[in-house]
Amino acid sequence: MIVTIIGTGLIGGSLAITLREKGAAEKIIGVDQHQEHLQRAKELNIIDEGMPLNDALQCSDLVILAIPVDAVLQVLPALMDKVRPNQVIMDVGSTKEKILQLVAGHPNRGRFVAAHPMAGTEYSGPDAAIRNLFTHKTMVLCDVKNSDEDALEMVEDMVDKLQMRTVYMNGQEHDLHTAYVSHISHITSFALALTVLKKEKESGRIFELASGGFESTVRLAKSSPDMWVPIFKHNRGNVLDVLDEHIHQLQQMKSLLENEDYDTFYKLIQKSNKIRKILK
Repeated sequence: MIVTIIGTGLIGGSLAITLREKGAAEKIIGVDQHQEHLQRAKELNIIDEGMPLNDALQCSDLVILAIPVDAVLQVLPALMDKVRPNQVIMDVGSTKEKILQLVAGHPNRGRFVAAHPMAGTEYSGPDAAIRNLFTHKTMVLCDVKNSDEDALEMVEDMVDKLQMRTVYMNGQEHDLHTAYVSHISHITSFALALTVLKKEKESGRIFELASGGFESTVRLAKSSPDMWVPIFKHNRGNVLDVLDEHIHQLQQMKSLLENEDYDTFYKLIQKSNKIRKILK
């Protein structure tokens, strides 16, 4: 199978590494608007060669869009117009509803599979690509009833080779749940980083005291705005909903501290500990 990966950064590059290791691709072609990324991906043996998109499309069995959601929305329509009956187009974007709305009703809709690997790090670019990024993680496949059976089978076989679990959802469900388990974590980390950076200017030596707990809490703030602003934009309603609840919880804790109601604060923390049953 010849695979073209559009976007040779963390997700696209890590996919390429694993597909090569598992023997799932006989050739991997890279497409990237940044020529320096293509060159670096080739130096790292992530891709076999770089090509312009139209040339890559002509010789590929599977085309994976591993680019920010804004870019997916720009690139996907032309790909859907040109896709051949034996080809599959797959995206791995972090929001799904608008992407699925874009392809709904297209005569070649069946050749498209919408996917989201629930895996990543705070780093970006080809040098961020790592092996085993996806092992034992979850791949969400969305609206699969609208994908052709052979197209879905190709993607499901790839997911198996990646050693991932598969979950099936519709686009609306996906965007709602990812707002709660992923998007809020990132926006909270960005806000915490800004808070501490502001206080560092005022207090001077905060970072001398920073330890593992702080680092693990705020590490997501290193994530690229090129990726995350489009996610927040396209999942705006769900992110605002979860932010309202998050702000409510923070305000509640602030009020308890102001009123020195430590018994209730204790009970709140006890209640939050129930997350252990979910995150083992």
